[in-house]
Amino acid sequence: MKIMKILLFLFAINFVLAQESKPVLPALADTSWKHTMILSANITQISFTDWSQGGENALAYALFLEGKSAYTKYAIEWVNEYKFGYGQARLGTLGTRKTDDMIDLGSVVTYKVGTIINPYASVSLKTQFTEGVMYNAAGHDTSVSNFFDPAYIIQSAGIAYQPVSEVKTRLGVAMREIVTKTHTVYSDDPTTTQVEKTKVEGGMESVTEVVWTVMENVVLHAKFELFAPVKHFSQTTIRSDNSLSAKVNKFLSMNFNIQLINDPPVQARTQVKETLALGINFTLL
Repeated sequence: MKIMKILLFLFAINFVLAQESKPVLPALADTSWKHTMILSANITQISFTDWSQGGENALAYALFLEGKSAYTKYAIEWVNEYKFGYGQARLGTLGTRKTDDMIDLGSVVTYKVGTIINPYASVSLKTQFTEGVMYNAAGHDTSVSNFFDPAYIIQSAGIAYQPVSEVKTRLGVAMREIVTKTHTVYSDDPTTTQVEKTKVEGGMESVTEVVWTVMENVVLHAKFELFAPVKHFSQTTIRSDNSLSAKVNKFLSMNFNIQLINDPPVQARTQVKETLALGINFTLL
């Protein structure tokens, strides 16, 4: 009930702002679709022959494909974003191990009734391509995830706010579904006797994105996502994906990325992933 009151209050404010800004509200032109797509490849290789100082042969690669398809017509703005990543590394006799694996899809429809505050509806999907494993000290592996195992699907609706062109944020009511096959630790309710392979819960979602051109060839892209379940607020999931990209020339760029995940039902401690790479970029669209 409190959530509904907050949303009604926000919609009321939005209605007032829309009325006040009617004279300056632009009639968005039919710009049809605009697409961008970038393919990135990072490769590292080192080998030794009769090298007395020691070392291990190594080969590592990572491929990333990300893009955006945006459609604007009159007061409707529909933005679809996708990000795919996969990487592996081979060190000496340890075999090949996965270093990156990501499928991240998102779609947001915004109705432009005001200049900075507008209603929206969105859906997102997060999963991976192949099996994920953990290794113990002896080198033995344990499967911990796989394709659509788990998969996180979130649908939300609420208010979007963009005070400046570099920052946009949205807040709304949401429903999250966690789908699993064999790795039910992500979806199972420990308070019940049966093992649940799916988990559906309502809550609040907040997403904030920052795209800031720090210098002519340096761009900061930060994304902060939060999902707070209504019934289990203490199990709020927080994800943060932050990248600093420096373009060396038309094809070469340096990327520093740090990801943070705080997901109490899965792990009590915050998960951290850091990547520093020099890669080749191809602008496909």
